[in-house]
Amino acid sequence: MNQNVKYPMGFRAAGVACGIKKSGGKDLALIVSDAPCVAAGFFTKNAFAAAPVQISRAHLKNHVARAIIANSGCANACTGKNGLADTRKMARLVARAVACRTDEVLVASTGVIGPYLPMEKIGAGVNRVAQELCAGGLHDAAEAIITTDTKIKTASLDLEVSGRTITFFGMAKGAGMINPQMATMLAFILTDAAVSAPALCKAGRCATERSFNCVTVDGDTSTNDTLLFLANGCAGNSRITPAGKDYTIFESALIDLCQSLARQIAEDGEGATRLIKVSVTGARSEKDARKVARAVATSNLVKTAIFGQDANWGRIICAIGNSGASFDPGKITVHMGTELLFAKGAPRVKSEERLRRIMENHEVPIHIDLKCGTKSATVWTCDLTYDYVKINADYRT
Repeated sequence: MNQNVKYPMGFRAAGVACGIKKSGGKDLALIVSDAPCVAAGFFTKNAFAAAPVQISRAHLKNHVARAIIANSGCANACTGKNGLADTRKMARLVARAVACRTDEVLVASTGVIGPYLPMEKIGAGVNRVAQELCAGGLHDAAEAIITTDTKIKTASLDLEVSGRTITFFGMAKGAGMINPQMATMLAFILTDAAVSAPALCKAGRCATERSFNCVTVDGDTSTNDTLLFLANGCAGNSRITPAGKDYTIFESALIDLCQSLARQIAEDGEGATRLIKVSVTGARSEKDARKVARAVATSNLVKTAIFGQDANWGRIICAIGNSGASFDPGKITVHMGTELLFAKGAPRVKSEERLRRIMENHEVPIHIDLKCGTKSATVWTCDLTYDYVKINADYRT
């Protein structure tokens, strides 16, 4: 992953404050491609999918898009027919402002569930954000989508494909209400690669499963989770199809980019002081590996023990046993960092003080080997702290 952020060709963006957030911070983001994009989207599995999720799903049927409009501060979720009408209006306003079709505009919202969008403010905001579009505006757009996040989350990379340089840029927001079921909250991935719709959908699905679906903060899946991939072809490479060397390179890069963003979401979990990486190997299936990793990563008892630097390793074993995965309890091994906790059905801890020192680090790695197969999975999470309770007890005040 490049340390110096690079932007893909042919995209312009901006982020402005239009008065949705009480803080007065940026709350409306617009991303526009100069050329029509091949597009793919993945959305929340929550049954109460927000209005922008429903409209964006419909607009993606042809896998073509030109723009993304996103607001923070109001989720426009559980708002019925009025919410759907407001989302459609947002798309029309953007289409008029950037000269594209309404169904080429994808809409995303995040914030408090229940309130209606302040459409007068958004209408004025769309006009202003469209006037501020520029090639370097992606950072402002990334700032405009955050809510309780303490950091702006972006990532970029470039690579050679068939003699051409293609560039990826991604932004994400998410700090709470994050759980593996397309748990991005919001994430937008842009590339100037030329890629077919089947290839983008295939690579996007794979990247989602290995990144955003492998992150959890608090076990709650949002009504608004939206992950969008846009590829405008401005790099001029031969079009990537769902097979061959170019596709393999493209998919690998997409996974790397999405994993960087997913890790940033876990690291910035509400009130978090530790990033926890749960790795599972030796599983019979990838599904079993994920079951075990998620069971440990979503355990409040594990997360609070790490926050308190309490070497209560039995909580990890308990979570593994509750995962529903297939394994022999007498064979597994469990490590925290370099310290062996459990093996052959019995404790193996030699020094609780060494365990405590591991839990003092910013990143706490937990490795579980089920010793019954060759499949693996990794899930990222964070510790559970007093501040998480404070933030969510006073979220609307």
